[in-house]
Amino acid sequence: MQCTMLKAKLHQARVTHAELEYEGSCAIDGELLDLSGILEYEQIQIYNIDNGERFTTYAIRGEEGSKMISVNGAAAHKAQPGDRIIICAYANYSSAELINFKPRLIYLADGNAVKGTSNAIPVQVA
Repeated sequence: MQCTMLKAKLHQARVTHAELEYEGSCAIDGELLDLSGILEYEQIQIYNIDNGERFTTYAIRGEEGSKMISVNGAAAHKAQPGDRIIICAYANYSSAELINFKPRLIYLADGNAVKGTSNAIPVQVA
């Protein structure tokens, strides 16, 4: 049995650039890509906290240490600099892989500085 699971999440990233005329993609600081385990050219989902837009694109490597999150091409209509977004990558896992499965969750502060990491989302209480 295969199951699609959340592989990685960059939570509350701030869009730094929106480049309409750039080839479609999302440039992410290379250090954030490495920390999250998101691969260059991997499909990602982006959820815009500020305007509710949800869209699919792919990750490309941004300058190391730049804290860049650049939404490019047609997706630039869906996010503007300053917007808070959640970037997620999903992957398929076998039953055997799920025994020890843990996603990489990266929580970002203003300026896209890492404020924490986890491998579990806290239980939501009523």
